Amino acid sequence: MEGKNKHIVILGAGESGVGAALLAKKQEWNVFVSDAGKIKADYKTELDNNQIEWEENTHSTDRIFQAELIVKSPGIPETTDLMRALRNKQVKIISEIEFAGYYTRGKSICVTGSNGKTTTTMLTHHILKKAGWDVGLAGNVGKSFAKQVAEGDHDWYVIELSSFQLDDMFDFKADIGILTNITPDHLDRYENQMQKYVDSKFRILNNQNHEDWFIYNYDDPIIREELSKRKLSMNLAPFSLKEEIKVGAYAVNNQLIINIKDQLTMSIHELALKGKHNTQNSLAAGIAARIVEIRKSVVRESLEDFENVEHRLEFVAKVNGIEFINDSKATNINSTWYALETMENPVVWVMGGVDKGNDYSELSNLVKDKVKAIICLGIDNQKIIKAFGHLVETIVEAGSATEAVAYAYRLAKKNETVLLSPACASFDLFENYEDRGNQFKQAVRKL
Repeated sequence: MEGKNKHIVILGAGESGVGAALLAKKQEWNVFVSDAGKIKADYKTELDNNQIEWEENTHSTDRIFQAELIVKSPGIPETTDLMRALRNKQVKIISEIEFAGYYTRGKSICVTGSNGKTTTTMLTHHILKKAGWDVGLAGNVGKSFAKQVAEGDHDWYVIELSSFQLDDMFDFKADIGILTNITPDHLDRYENQMQKYVDSKFRILNNQNHEDWFIYNYDDPIIREELSKRKLSMNLAPFSLKEEIKVGAYAVNNQLIINIKDQLTMSIHELALKGKHNTQNSLAAGIAARIVEIRKSVVRESLEDFENVEHRLEFVAKVNGIEFINDSKATNINSTWYALETMENPVVWVMGGVDKGNDYSELSNLVKDKVKAIICLGIDNQKIIKAFGHLVETIVEAGSATEAVAYAYRLAKKNETVLLSPACASFDLFENYEDRGNQFKQAVRKL
């Protein structure tokens, strides 16, 4: 896209916004960055060093309305006055991913889904990297895609995409698209209409043709139903934990079988990541790696030695035989369901925070089977107490990570697990899920 001397406005100056600004500057756009909140000091320095104009704590609408193109942060909801005004004015609004896509020469493996997308993205990137490929990690993880394109580009990118990013992507194409699963999440941003959220996730297929691939969870009824409504031209490679798959992958009798080109088999016990959901993530990443013809030995080795992302079922420490696990990234019911499902020892469960309209009944059976005590780490815990009070003997309330860990240490015994898996957002007591996870880890290390 020709940008010379045209006006571009970047809304939001986080990792993706600053990256987009750097790429726009390089492509000779007139760049203006506007953030309604405070911009981090190191991002300001980066913008200043590149002579890019910026503002914080406000949106100057007169400047913004001059834009011929707007790159919007995925965190800005459509319901804001500014977004409504811009939509009425019919200014072209795109995501940072779409913008970077105009200028990259690289191919992409894009991962979306309600859960498991970060792990699958990191795992796929790990395999390509281990194979010696020139590969970038982008989207919700790694560095800004636009920044990497500006600073030299890569042959391949593995990109984690949220539904919000997909909503503002139009011409971009994933050479390989991965959809891990679809469960109700963020419905507040989709007028509480599940179909709108499903449509958003399926934008991962935009512009794909017969040379491209779509990897998806065959066991997910929502995905299967949606696929039956569509006429598809790309190659399909499903993965399943229930059925044998001819082209794709499956797990049966503790064996992983990937059928792409020729067959790769390995034992589930050799996988670095434990639990059913991680078997699914491993199958998805393994399929992608075999599609691009990475050697079977490299794929097998990578799935065996991968280290998981921070705040996602992250082992913190063992103190007097009690295991502490940080799963602060579990901000919805479904993520926590997976975490509890993975646990093999009795659990002291630390959970709670800002509820996104959670239906806790989905966790009842797992709580009954695995949880001996619950520590509520939030300001308003009534709904949690009501949901689980009859299922566990002990429920206590903690006002800080330190207090929660102290309770947990008292309640747990040797060969039991303390699991922080909140099923809620963190904004009542913490800055974000990372802050919550870090405070939990610090408290554990002080025991």
